[in-house]
Amino acid sequence: MADEGFVEAFMNEVVRTFGRIDYAVNCVGILGDSGRSTETSTDDFDRITNINYRGCWLSSRAELKQMLRQDPLPSHDPEHVPQRGSIVNIASQLGIVSRPGAPAYCASKAAIIGLTRADAIDYSADGIRVNCVCPGVIETPMTTGNEEVRARLQPAVDIAPMKRMGKPEEVADAVLFLCSTFASFVQGHALVVDGGYTIN
Repeated sequence: MADEGFVEAFMNEVVRTFGRIDYAVNCVGILGDSGRSTETSTDDFDRITNINYRGCWLSSRAELKQMLRQDPLPSHDPEHVPQRGSIVNIASQLGIVSRPGAPAYCASKAAIIGLTRADAIDYSADGIRVNCVCPGVIETPMTTGNEEVRARLQPAVDIAPMKRMGKPEEVADAVLFLCSTFASFVQGHALVVDGGYTIN
């Protein structure tokens, strides 16, 4: 996702196949090795930032370019501003609060929240909504792939009042809401789906 040529070719193929992009979800992320800033190599920092942030930015930029070219969708409510499209970026609870040993990851996810807000301001007048979802610890191959990772994440699960990992479907429900007309007045929002982690 960090390769500009790949992203552009992918978006072109999507538009060739479907004619337009009404809704887009940018979901990409890697954790990287655990360590403080002084223990993080430049290569590891660049790899995390390139995939997590640059990949999201490249995808969002390509989606915005396409949405600007297309006619607005018809609205079921004539009082609503017609919408050209809706973008949902996937950030993280760690874009809002940080944890030890993950400076590059936390910074990359905070950058996605900042990008979301900036694009929401810039493209509101064009009928494009841009929001993000900030998941907590969700049961995915990245979080359950091996015992070392599970052990590293267990304190975050224990801190959250709901004391469990979230399900991918629970994040998908939040994304679907933000894409839908139910969220037609929601713009630049970071919707936290973390079992209460960030309030504890």
